[in-house]
Amino acid sequence: MANTSTRTLRLLSLLQTHRYWPGGELADRLGVSVRTLRRDIDRLRELGYPVEAQRGVDGGYQLAAGAALPPLVIDDEEAVALAVGLQAAAESPVEGVAEASVRVLAKVVQVMPGRLRRRVEALRAVTVPVDWGTGAGAGVDPDVLTVVALACRDGERIRFSYTAADGRGSERQVEPHRLVCLNRRWYLVAYDLDRADWRSFRLDRLAAPQGGGARFAPRALPAADAAEFVRAGLQGIPRPHRVEALIEAPAEYVRARVGRWGTVEPVADGGCRLLMTADSLDWPAMALGSLGADFRVIGPPGLLTLLEDWSSRFGRAAAAGGGAGAGAGEAAE
Repeated sequence: MANTSTRTLRLLSLLQTHRYWPGGELADRLGVSVRTLRRDIDRLRELGYPVEAQRGVDGGYQLAAGAALPPLVIDDEEAVALAVGLQAAAESPVEGVAEASVRVLAKVVQVMPGRLRRRVEALRAVTVPVDWGTGAGAGVDPDVLTVVALACRDGERIRFSYTAADGRGSERQVEPHRLVCLNRRWYLVAYDLDRADWRSFRLDRLAAPQGGGARFAPRALPAADAAEFVRAGLQGIPRPHRVEALIEAPAEYVRARVGRWGTVEPVADGGCRLLMTADSLDWPAMALGSLGADFRVIGPPGLLTLLEDWSSRFGRAAAAGGGAGAGAGEAAE
């Protein structure tokens, strides 16, 4: 077991990486008992760190905001990342951040060991500066940016008010994925729960975000990365379709036939879930039809429309056929 001072610093570092830690999980990460964890938490409080506790079976701890900013614990990699990030933020479109970034950068570099300063300089030499674009851009409220960034980090759903380009307002509930800065504007790439699809939201049009929502399992983004997703939306490039279907057949059976083009996951009833990404819905429709098993489409809605259209056309073809074929068969007899 690590000594008390080392363990306390480790505890502080863990509390800074997540908004909330269940007590048992936090104790396991430190390799101590729950009772020892409580003593370490009390020690942090004595040092001025505002650690809040939630009682009960599922109780845990979180580092709350205090009256004053206590010292933060960062490792070598985080120190280098902080310095490089502050250099980029010196020209950020976030209101009030540029000047503060320069001040903080000076403080960080002043106390940084020589070996880390050399790494920062090396990164600066080979890194292309962020292109904020030539437009004026729109300022983003730092509080909005902070709430959204924490939700992305912790994998928590958020709600917010959003104003579209045409001035219409709406309330959104999303699973946040990444923040992207492009052409002097910040965008949130997220899965919109009400619309059951991926969206990008301009942060300067986003208001009153409420974090701390339910945790969620990450979804696969229908693009190589978040920046590409935002660029595609801005350029009007059609985004690939994200197809999900439940199939009444074993996962091994489906994987052997279409596994190379998608992901097959077993489900509880002996069937499986098929996930595919395609530029056109025609191919997923053909793949599902070729399996010889019943299936239910979860999304997207466009695939259901396509299947209904195909069903009508196939039905008409079946009803109209048989005349010429039957005659040919009778003549052959």
